[in-house]
Amino acid sequence: MAIEIERKFLLASDDWRAAIERSEPIAQGYLVGAQALRDGSARASVRARLAGKQAWLNIKAATPGIARAEFDYPIPVADAKALLASLCDGVLEKVRHHVRVDGVLFEVDEFEGDNHGLIVAEVELPAVDAPFPRPAWLGREVSALMRYYNVNLIAHPYRQWSPAERAAEDAAC
Repeated sequence: MAIEIERKFLLASDDWRAAIERSEPIAQGYLVGAQALRDGSARASVRARLAGKQAWLNIKAATPGIARAEFDYPIPVADAKALLASLCDGVLEKVRHHVRVDGVLFEVDEFEGDNHGLIVAEVELPAVDAPFPRPAWLGREVSALMRYYNVNLIAHPYRQWSPAERAAEDAAC
């Protein structure tokens, strides 16, 4: 089984922008999304993702935490566009920036639309306790806060968050 181990952080500054290697726009929508997960009728989210000239169908376990089962399957771009246009309850748009620090890749997602203003950095790790660099621009960890999961940003977008939610005051320090 494929396991994704990912930690997610808010950003303390824009200093990461100077180290961007490349950026790509991403559109993704959920065929099985937040409502099905909340009401218990699904055990995984299922999304279509379009990034440039590549597309995937992604299945991710609905378990909270930094380690979750995840499966990615390449699909034709035309299929992803059709899925996003006709079978998803909304489309999440963001620009993903690739930033490498001491050989470790951070994916910085800058959200658009109803989630404009939200910017998070994610780092995928080989093990839950694997060390990774902590650049000064890396802020508060929000890995355990489910509102930061992409699947939840369609139903409860950033523009609707309270100041306390935006500050992640409920995050473990």
